[in-house]
Order: sequence, then structure tokens, then C-alpha cells
Amino acid sequence: MTASRRTFKAAVVQAAPVFLDRDGTIDKGLALIRDAAKAGAQLIAFPEVWIPGYPWWIWLGAPAWGMQFVPRYHANSLSLDSPQVAPILEAARENDIHVVMGYSEKAGGSLFMGQMIVDRAGNIVAARRKLKPTHAERTVFGEGDGSHLAVHALDIGRLGALNCWEHLQPLTKYAMYSMNEEIHVASWPSFSLYRGMAYALGPELNTAASQIYAAEGQCFVLAACATVSPEMIDTLCDTPDKKEMLKAGGGFARIFGPDGAPLAEPLPEDEEGFIYADIDPALISIAKSAADPVGHYSRPDVTRLLLNTSPHRVVEYFRLPLQETQPRAEPSAQRESDETSNKETSET
Repeated sequence: MTASRRTFKAAVVQAAPVFLDRDGTIDKGLALIRDAAKAGAQLIAFPEVWIPGYPWWIWLGAPAWGMQFVPRYHANSLSLDSPQVAPILEAARENDIHVVMGYSEKAGGSLFMGQMIVDRAGNIVAARRKLKPTHAERTVFGEGDGSHLAVHALDIGRLGALNCWEHLQPLTKYAMYSMNEEIHVASWPSFSLYRGMAYALGPELNTAASQIYAAEGQCFVLAACATVSPEMIDTLCDTPDKKEMLKAGGGFARIFGPDGAPLAEPLPEDEEGFIYADIDPALISIAKSAADPVGHYSRPDVTRLLLNTSPHRVVEYFRLPLQETQPRAEPSAQRESDETSNKETSET
């Protein structure tokens, strides 16, 4: 299936948002989409919750201190039914490019860590949510459900997406591999938090997570990564200790092939721009021939995964009267049944 498709060029974004400014970040994103398309890219991948930026304050101080950012963050998050979505769709269509955009999704009074997959015709193919926000993220964002673990057929291949530490969830990864994923977008926020203090949050481990995803799933991984701008430091870090916890930079965008090999020269961590790679679908078959974890290299008789892909709804609507599942007995038949039952009871 993959051998019949042609090689295409992919672009991965390494850039800071216009922090806490939805419209400004969308405008910046539209310019990046145009630039990537002019360079010949047919797919562009954006970082995690890039619109309007990652809520770094949750890691920097007490919840009471962080509440000052909450109203602005909600106001600048993106609702799927809002007019601000249209320019993103138009940019994909006008530039003939597939777009995977990371954004904070506002739905009612709640926020979710969203990834919007838009095809080159300007259609929303999927609007997924991070299945389980990580640690302090749960003070800001709600959860996704099993319907958000999905791989989608595009003309460039079968594409899926996950956010950040979803790449450290073995069962989540296996579910994605099982759907014959060929191109994977890994959206990351920035690796500039607690540098030298928390190895698990740093670039070494998390870049490795993207790389091992490529090797495990035998797919191409486009790891988009935001940067933290000096302006963001000014907004968020009002004390010396906060400036030690969050540093400017932190961009570590990467592209990996289905054998785990790096395919693009990295940018400096404080530089904004793109990394590009040619995506050759034929390489997937070579990698799969060695180890397909959901095919010839699996043992479903020993271990297997249960996956619930049903959407989670907090309210199920219905109307009265309810449709009866079995027809009621005719009155005469019901009387005969009652009389027989009474006779058996009295004889007993």
C-alpha cells in the first residue's frame, strides 16, 4: 500500500506562540503555513497547545498565584465553532497543505489539550484531545476519551497525533500502532522547564520518546516543539526563583524515520523556524519487515490490548415514552397467564 505513494516533504515548526494572544498566534501560524507551503511542504506540524501557548504558570508557583492568568487563558483558547477556526482551514486549502495544529480547545466552561488535523482541502479531519493531561496540567485541562485515539487516511498516508507525555503511555502507543499509523505528529510544548533539576522533563528523555515511537511503530515521527520567548519569561517570571525554573529557548523539534533515524538537522534551541524532511513511504515496508509489533512480531495469544473507542458523554438524551423492547401480551392472554399462575400457587 505504501509503495504506490510518492515521497513528499514535511515541515515541523519550532517557534514560540504570541503568548496568551489567540488571534496573534493564529496570524503567526498562518504565516508559517504559507512559508512551509512555499518551500514545497505538503504537511506542517505545530507544537502542543500552541494556540495560545502552554500554561507554564502551573509549574512555577502556587495555584492562587496562577489564577491571575486563568481568565485570559480561557478567553484566548479556541472554540471549534468560533470564526477564528476558518482562517486556519482557508490557509490549508489555499496553500494545498495538510495542517496539524496544537491548541487549547474551549468547550463550554472547560479546556482541553487539542490537536486539529486539517486536510489540504480545508476540512477538519479530526479534532482530538489529549487523553490524560499530565500532573499539574490537570488543574487547567479536562480529559479526552478513546475516540481521540485514531489514525486517519490522508492522500499522503495514514496520519495520527499525540501530545507530549502521551508518548510515555505504552498502551496508548500500542493502540495507535495497531491502526497502521504511517505518519505521526508528536506535539511538545518546550523543554525549558526545570533544566538541570528534573531530567524527565528535559530534551534528552523526551526527544528519545519521539525517536523510540518511530522505531516501535515503524512510522515517521514529526516532533514539533515550541520555544519559550523572552517576552514569555517577562510575563511569567516575576521572581528570581521563577526565572531559574523556566528558561528561554527549549526548542528541540525533530523528525525521525521508521527505523528511528534522524532525518533533519536540528535548529538551535532558541531559534525559530522549520525543520524539513522528505517522507518516503517505501521505508516503512523495510522497517516493518524486521519488526511489526501489531503483526508478525506480536503474540496476541499471550498479550493483547482492550480499547474502548466510544465517545464519553456526560449526558445521554432521550424522550418519553421510551420505545418498548418487547410487545406487551394481549389482555386476554395476560389474564390467562395470571389465572394459570394463581392456580399453580394455590395448588402448591
